[in-house]
Amino acid sequence: MKAAVVTTFGKPLEIQELPIPQPGPGQLLVRIETSGLCHTDIHAAHGDWPVKPQPPFIPGHEGIGRVEGVGAGIEDDWVGKRVAIPWLGSACGDCRYCVSGWETLCESQINSGYSVDGAYAEYALAHAHGVVEVPDAVSSVDAAPLTCAGVTTYKAIKVARVVPAERVAVFGIGGLGHMAVQYARLVGGLVTAVDVEQGKLDLAGELGADHLVNAAETDPVEAIREVGGADVAVVLAASPKPFAQAFQSLRRGGRLVMVALPADDAAITVPIFETVLGGISVIGSIVGTRADLAEVFALHAAGRTKVITQTRTLDEVNESFDDVLNGRVPARLVFEL
Repeated sequence: MKAAVVTTFGKPLEIQELPIPQPGPGQLLVRIETSGLCHTDIHAAHGDWPVKPQPPFIPGHEGIGRVEGVGAGIEDDWVGKRVAIPWLGSACGDCRYCVSGWETLCESQINSGYSVDGAYAEYALAHAHGVVEVPDAVSSVDAAPLTCAGVTTYKAIKVARVVPAERVAVFGIGGLGHMAVQYARLVGGLVTAVDVEQGKLDLAGELGADHLVNAAETDPVEAIREVGGADVAVVLAASPKPFAQAFQSLRRGGRLVMVALPADDAAITVPIFETVLGGISVIGSIVGTRADLAEVFALHAAGRTKVITQTRTLDEVNESFDDVLNGRVPARLVFEL
């Protein structure tokens, strides 16, 4: 099978011919149709984060495809089903987090395309209890970004507990941000979109954002305060500065939702006095559960969301990484296999 492989951190991925993997106990063999490009894949390939994957490995955690084989202990009726392979490839199922609906916090989790090979390949293995079936009404091209960009921002809006007429500031309009704008609107939020690229702000406006702020031309903190401040600020831009700006833009009782993961374990300063007196909450939000992803698919199947994509071939993986890093992609890239 063809696969894009990280052989050394920071080096271009290699397109290799590898044996088709065989499913072990509890696993599915999935023939990949599409695989989305997430910025996390680039972080993985560069070894940017404190906990690093081990080369050689195959990235990709937005894989969509049909089951072609099953391992021991798995019923044959899985064969032919179209499934999504998300970031959370597997969790233990027994810890306090798993049994309380927070499997994304399981300390024994396995992550697709990071701790195990992912979906930048014609075939991938997945744990049967980690995949989510894709409804017929959702295309494989749309399903790929929904499997991470969609469910991650959906969960962020969920944990922020947005109520109608609250102002939601979304920092970073791209693969994740264009979905966050839509989910915030679905629950009644008044959306401020913040980015440094006017093209991405224009996209946010087309998707229903109420207020556009070009952070390259104006101070986003002042711009948001001029409309009353943000009740919720969701940060999807992978650099420390937007996190600080988002915190400063909050009104009393506001919630800062941290989603993006900058390289090198970056940090911001949270002023204790202002946080306590203002009743500010700081929330970390990491992807979503299988139940969350099923809800994301259901909303999309019902026509409530729109996914902006460009398709590429797997042979274009390195050029695609460059395009993402240089801001040349309006929203999400999807590899068609």
